[in-house]
Amino acid sequence: MSIRRILVVGLGNPGEAYRNTYHSAGNIVLEALQKRIPATQPSFSSGRHGKKSTLASIGPKYSFLQSPSIMNVTGPWFAKAYREQLVDNGLSPAELGVVLVHDDLEEDLGVVKIRDWARSHRGHNGIKSVNASLKANPEGKWARVSIGIGRPVEREKASVSDYVLSKIPRHARGVLEEKGGAGLLGALVDLEKKWEAS
Repeated sequence: MSIRRILVVGLGNPGEAYRNTYHSAGNIVLEALQKRIPATQPSFSSGRHGKKSTLASIGPKYSFLQSPSIMNVTGPWFAKAYREQLVDNGLSPAELGVVLVHDDLEEDLGVVKIRDWARSHRGHNGIKSVNASLKANPEGKWARVSIGIGRPVEREKASVSDYVLSKIPRHARGVLEEKGGAGLLGALVDLEKKWEAS
């Protein structure tokens, strides 16, 4: 059975104070991708998804959603949004591709990598929460796409926490939008080819 729709969810923290932080790289890059394909993917607007007000861009093939939940408790909302996509679009799990877009401390700024869904979360609390709330249906197609944000020199937990919640300088945001947006588009194309061939 072929994929009829792809749900792409960006992880980040809600609220204006956190929209422009490294931890919200998933949302930043998702917005950049939408701007690259405006003919088929409308601008983000607020709507109800997963029983919460959510910034969303719903096109003929892709549902782009920006998580409205605090990173560490994203899972319950994600599980509801996933089930809604199945019901609202009349899809079986085999007909819905799922892509989780998240920040990655272990990659340089703007580097985009496709990750196996079951791969280690490497301490990422948003991924941990999603995995705890929703088990990937084996009939479906699941992937993660990581967005590199670099890493602070100090590796203590407090330094890492301060870094991911710090404001992104203008130049770094430009790199994320340019490299990340192009990289995410390429990743989606590659995933679609892989999924159609399997």
